[in-house]
Amino acid sequence: MAVPKKRTGHSAQGHRRSNWKATKPATSKCQKCGELTLAHTVCTACGSYKGQPVRLADKQPAAATKAAAITAPKIEAKVETAAAETEIKEVKEAKKPAAKKTAAKKPAAKADAKPKAAAPKKEKKTNN
Repeated sequence: MAVPKKRTGHSAQGHRRSNWKATKPATSKCQKCGELTLAHTVCTACGSYKGQPVRLADKQPAAATKAAAITAPKIEAKVETAAAETEIKEVKEAKKPAAKKTAAKKPAAKADAKPKAAAPKKEKKTNN
């Protein structure tokens, strides 16, 4: 792996970083309301993109009713499946026998346990 021989000085470091700077984001005027918006994004003021409405609330009422007509059967089907699932759960719970509650006993610590044998003490030798 390559390792630099000398440390980069403050001046050289600054010259290297001089080209690394923030730029202004590209903006354009909205065709509908004239508000400044970021390029290639939906206008935050009116909700349009390239003059066309993007938000569902801004579109024509016919399009909204068409979307509602499509989603209504899906919602009804979900409600029916949820009701069927609750009936199945009720039947399963009714079939279950009463569960017996047993207290789990933990084994008690042995009182007769012998303590660890202490290491024999070494006697100091004296010079007499």
